[in-house]
Amino acid sequence: MAYGWKNKLTAADVTPEAAFWNRRQIMAGMAAAGVAGSIAGSAFAAQDALVPNSFEDITSYNNFYEFGTGKGDPAANAGSLTTDPWEITVDGLVDNPGTYSVAELLDGLDIEERIYRFRCVEAWAMVVPWNGVELRDILQKAGVQSDAKYVAFETLYRPEEMPGQRLPSIPWPYVEGLRLDEAMHPLTLMATGIYGKPMPNQNGAPIRLVVPWKYGFKSIKSIVKITLTDREPPTSWNTINAWEYGFYSNVNPDVDHPRWSQASHRVIGGGLFQKREPTLMFNGYEEEVASLYVGMDLRKDF
Repeated sequence: MAYGWKNKLTAADVTPEAAFWNRRQIMAGMAAAGVAGSIAGSAFAAQDALVPNSFEDITSYNNFYEFGTGKGDPAANAGSLTTDPWEITVDGLVDNPGTYSVAELLDGLDIEERIYRFRCVEAWAMVVPWNGVELRDILQKAGVQSDAKYVAFETLYRPEEMPGQRLPSIPWPYVEGLRLDEAMHPLTLMATGIYGKPMPNQNGAPIRLVVPWKYGFKSIKSIVKITLTDREPPTSWNTINAWEYGFYSNVNPDVDHPRWSQASHRVIGGGLFQKREPTLMFNGYEEEVASLYVGMDLRKDF
């Protein structure tokens, strides 16, 4: 549906990885010839200018503590996760509470390709070609009630298949939350795949949240519950250490993590001698989302 972001792509437009990289080479040639500038003003051109990481990069370098704390642990251990069947409970301040299959939640919605920057709080970054639907389309199907102010999310808890949950590294299950206007923003995606392929287990199969202007831990994976509420919900990292991980966790180069700078980041896949890149406010989505935070002190409400 994508009422606000103006992306006209549908499932039929999703690009296979090999063809995707061929298209990148063509676009690079057009840019060198001065041709690509004529489309720079469109939303599609803005995302098309981003060069995604390879499928291997995206699927082999992850944080998903349910499968271990090492970057390679999710790829090594997530094969045991059963993702079919999968159900998501939608409850709280909604008109149509219930437990739905992923297919039921997505019924009637167009799967789009969204190429987004992804920035981890650990100061590394990549670009990912997600496939999914706007979260607000799912919430509108659920019927958001007027008293709702926040959306809470919960990850699957299944320690027999998620070995990291057998360790007390964080309280389980993992939980996250957004303010309702953030959840309803057209950039906020419920992703079901990468590069036109079903979401890999290690990346949050079968469905996960993607909020591109926030640090990656806000984009909760393998969701089994969505709750509309009138109170700010607890979130895992904020509960563990609120001094280091604020509820909002917007990408902000001017607000450092207490133990490292957020002014720049390392790009995954750039090679040993790749220079760090400056971090952009709201991860480069300032024009789209800054209005959500007018009047807020982003050093206090970090």
